[in-house]
Amino acid sequence: MKVSGFTYMRNSFKYGYPVIESIKSILPICDEFIAVVGKSDDGTREAIVAIGSDKIRIIDTEWDDELIKGGKVFAQQANIGLKAVTGDWAFHIQSDEVFHENDLAEIKKAMEDNLEDKKVEGFLFNFIHFIGDYKHIGTTRKWHRREIRIIRNDPTYYSYKDSQGFRSYPSLTDYQNETNSRKLRVKLLNARIFHYSYCRNPDLLLGKAKRFSNYYQSEEKTAERFAAYDTFDFETVADILAPFNEPHPATMQQTIKKQDWVFKHNPNKVDLSPRRMMLHRIEMITGWRIGEYKNYKLLK
Repeated sequence: MKVSGFTYMRNSFKYGYPVIESIKSILPICDEFIAVVGKSDDGTREAIVAIGSDKIRIIDTEWDDELIKGGKVFAQQANIGLKAVTGDWAFHIQSDEVFHENDLAEIKKAMEDNLEDKKVEGFLFNFIHFIGDYKHIGTTRKWHRREIRIIRNDPTYYSYKDSQGFRSYPSLTDYQNETNSRKLRVKLLNARIFHYSYCRNPDLLLGKAKRFSNYYQSEEKTAERFAAYDTFDFETVADILAPFNEPHPATMQQTIKKQDWVFKHNPNKVDLSPRRMMLHRIEMITGWRIGEYKNYKLLK
């Protein structure tokens, strides 16, 4: 069995992404790793080279401005990595996602055990979303619970929408026209994705939020939205958070020790409609997320 990891990034350090920690977290169970590096000016590429692993192969790209809106460039870059892998399984990881070393054995065993079972087209993972700092996690429907991160190396599989999981398409034409897609059949693993999207220095987070906003709306609207901000205001998250006291992945330990900001959460400020609050309470009691969007077919 051969496992190929792949990811994409651009100017990761400028916006506070733990991209090196991300890559290192799954490198031990990968036989090769494809890093699709958009043209950067913050040392991102050099840092990936400095990892010093002969498993890593870098593909240099320039992001297409025509694909910026709607985040389509994310899927395009993901597909560059996906189509370059040579393994039986393609293990995707995004630049703010880190896997725990204690989960790697389970992940590897699942790939080995299901290698010949073609009904299993991939694997689904649960997310832990860190908000504000490394001790608080999001628990509401604002944060997606699960996504596919491992798929078979199949030519009909492509990154979906703005790199939101994967689907199968009969042909490249179908994919380009966003027609005839099929959800993949996947198994859910106990392994966790530690997602640090809203956990970084607030100055860096503001830059990331502005940049990300530009993918989905005009620069004018983004400027208007953030005009009053000198740094990111965590109060705008206004969500129900839970404490997190478990160990973080080993690759994140030094990053966590270097935290240089203080996060203050106001538990009395929650921006949830009565309907969403009711759904949240049902989920907390039963574990059932009513009406959850599922970009996959879950196998038993």
